[in-house]
Amino acid sequence: MTSMDSFHSTYSGKKVLVTGHTGFKGSWLCLWLAKLNADVLGISLETYGPESHFSLVHPQMISVLGDIRDKATVVDTFSSFQPEIVFHLAAQPLVRASYKDPSFTYETNVIGTLNVLEAARACGSVKAFINVTTDKVYKNLEREVDYTEEDRLGGYDPYSSSKACSEILTSSYRQSFCLEGEMLIASARAGNVIGGGDWSEDRLIPDLIRAALNGLKTEVRSPMATRPWQHVLDPLSGYMLLGAKLLEGRRDFCEGWNFGPSKVSNITVQEVLDRMQAQWDKISYRINEEEAKKYHEAKLLMLDCSKANEQLGWQPTWRIEETMKQTAKWYQAYCEEKQVISMQQLEEYLAAARESGTIWASPVAHVG
Repeated sequence: MTSMDSFHSTYSGKKVLVTGHTGFKGSWLCLWLAKLNADVLGISLETYGPESHFSLVHPQMISVLGDIRDKATVVDTFSSFQPEIVFHLAAQPLVRASYKDPSFTYETNVIGTLNVLEAARACGSVKAFINVTTDKVYKNLEREVDYTEEDRLGGYDPYSSSKACSEILTSSYRQSFCLEGEMLIASARAGNVIGGGDWSEDRLIPDLIRAALNGLKTEVRSPMATRPWQHVLDPLSGYMLLGAKLLEGRRDFCEGWNFGPSKVSNITVQEVLDRMQAQWDKISYRINEEEAKKYHEAKLLMLDCSKANEQLGWQPTWRIEETMKQTAKWYQAYCEEKQVISMQQLEEYLAAARESGTIWASPVAHVG
């Protein structure tokens, strides 16, 4: 079965468990899965206020509030739901927060991942497991070369190293329990993901929006840092395509995978600021590089996604111009008119994917 023919049919009626479903990426993923008529359950901490993306879009699903550090809660949730595929997104996802509370970061990102893997293994119904990590799992040498899945893992700050540990843990489970068992395990690594509905603290776009709403300037630490910026729907399409392959029993896809933007979307923070400001004139900022000296953050980090391009047939759909436009459009609609346009943007994304000939897009775009 080709990826085009299988994408929708794979998820329709499937029992899908998403950890971290109340978060930014998790809420968009659940919205998409619900559109595909999947039976979705999420386990996560509470949402961060009434304006969280999950609260605003309220996808059709079962929501369980729980901490993945609590093994009993995780095991009970798996046991009662009996999922067929797991997308593990729950994490402490912020670099500066990891400096302030390393213990919570490691407990969540490593022990929490262990709990989820153990619950999935004990459950018996799980056929596919995808651990969503980050591009920061690589030992960053600040080099002018894109990182491939074969590059060395590492991590300078507690967040990055905790996610590298999570990758090592996932690899161990894959080798120890996946080679002969029925649960197929993979990991997915994406770059800086942006889009409407992200209200997280200490992230560039949400900080810009909050400051704009209060008539303030955002303080920016590292304007010349280069990142692989991408709209949230692009890596999610990769995660779901990878999940479809695992559900088909494709053991050869039990590996780590990069899902990043095209090279033209690897741009500096300064360029992101200028593009966002051009889209919405309320946005204002000032550079405070003294703040950057308090914390180490990578200045250059880019992903090589040729493996996903060639073996999965995955391609990003929105380039940087459209990513910035759609991101600003979402916040403008919500902040100025209290309109939540997430489903509309999902439809626009699917239409763009179909028009561009992205291999996985055609069957999805005709759903619902």
